[in-house]
Amino acid sequence: MEPTNWLKVCAAVIPCFNEEDTVRDIIDRATPYVSTVLVVDDGSTDLTQLRATEAAARVIRHSTKRGKGMALRTGLEQARAEGFVWALTLDGDGQHAPEDIPKFFECADRTGVELVIGNRFTQSEQIPWVRRRVNRWMTARLAKLTRVPLEDSQCGFRLIRLEPFAQLKLETCHFETESELLVKFLGAGFQLRSVPVQVIYGKGKSKIRPVSDTWRWMRWWLAQQPNARR
Repeated sequence: MEPTNWLKVCAAVIPCFNEEDTVRDIIDRATPYVSTVLVVDDGSTDLTQLRATEAAARVIRHSTKRGKGMALRTGLEQARAEGFVWALTLDGDGQHAPEDIPKFFECADRTGVELVIGNRFTQSEQIPWVRRRVNRWMTARLAKLTRVPLEDSQCGFRLIRLEPFAQLKLETCHFETESELLVKFLGAGFQLRSVPVQVIYGKGKSKIRPVSDTWRWMRWWLAQQPNARR
């Protein structure tokens, strides 16, 4: 089987909120691997939209902040509407290295899976202690829920086949959407693999609000329990 022409079939989707300092660099470094970059500006109040446009990305703007999950959903739906088969999602804050993108493509070509997720735990010592513990706890909960071994369920660096995505009915709008997408992909019978990616912190301030976002994730996870297989 010939390798996929990823430049033709895959768009990058970058959800952003106030990423004027980093988004242009991320776009510039992603463009060798994809022909189209879709930036979803989730109600930014800085120059994110201008910087993305300067880097030749196409910008879809939410007039008000609707949450990272909704920004992801907007970008993925737009990529599918434009005829792309795949979407590569990465954050605009500099915590994902576009140079890792070929690993995702190689894995999808080799395995035929519909979802490839970055795994930062090959460099776990570089992840801040609190984030490492919370991530491992959430990943263990999702692995138990889905009965599928998982390595880094909270990584937003992902390659997603858009036809299976279109079959899912997502209901969340914030950071828990990445967990919901993973669970519903697996629940629908699709498969995933993980690839090691670089761990990068310090280039941008995390948009995660530890208390409210963790509580929102917990409410979502608890709502799944009556349907969990035991």
